[in-house]
Amino acid sequence: MNYKIVGQTVPVVEVTLNKGESMFTQSGGMAYQTEGIKMNTNARGGVMKSLGRMFAGESIFMANYTAETEGAMVAFASTVPGAIVPIDLRNLPNGLIMQKGAFLCAEQSVETSVAFTRKFSAGLFGGEGFILQKAQGNGIVFLEVDGDVIEKELAPGEVLKVDTGNVVAFDTNVSYEIETVKGLGNIFLGGEGLFLTKLVGPGKVILQSQNFNEFIARVVPHVSSKK
Repeated sequence: MNYKIVGQTVPVVEVTLNKGESMFTQSGGMAYQTEGIKMNTNARGGVMKSLGRMFAGESIFMANYTAETEGAMVAFASTVPGAIVPIDLRNLPNGLIMQKGAFLCAEQSVETSVAFTRKFSAGLFGGEGFILQKAQGNGIVFLEVDGDVIEKELAPGEVLKVDTGNVVAFDTNVSYEIETVKGLGNIFLGGEGLFLTKLVGPGKVILQSQNFNEFIARVVPHVSSKK
């Protein structure tokens, strides 16, 4: 399998496959393809994993694209302006934790599953939902990022506090919890959310400069409806 990322505003990843190789994505992720690609849609991993994907904000059914000829190509597109980040999970034997909506596509050797946060309060009050996703296996997973990509390598014990919606993914060595913004004045007048994500190293952290859901929430009140 070879790939290249095309475009800068709303990019796509073009994946060229050898005969028999396959990629999977959530429903609607494919942008275009050449001849020689066979599509098959199923509830990947069975009913329980499918329900887990639904709770994590992904589609229940996964679309699988398999090359029937050498050099067949299929492309997967991001949904908003931003970037696509390839992560080789062979370099992360314990896997990668992703926020909901970050998964774009992956090789068939990658398994995705529901990952609960280590502390109940992190999911209950974190603003991004209690359920995260875990990607693990012997292949490449492609992540979708809103805006620009910021990558951090945290040292042991190093702390990074992030607006929850700007967290994309982190490796399993990074601990994750939610803390509230201190001070009533900051809460009511600061213009930010009530909670911050506290990430503690060691490990790799991937952030995004834009949270598209927050962007929409800020724009909608200023859009006047015409009758």
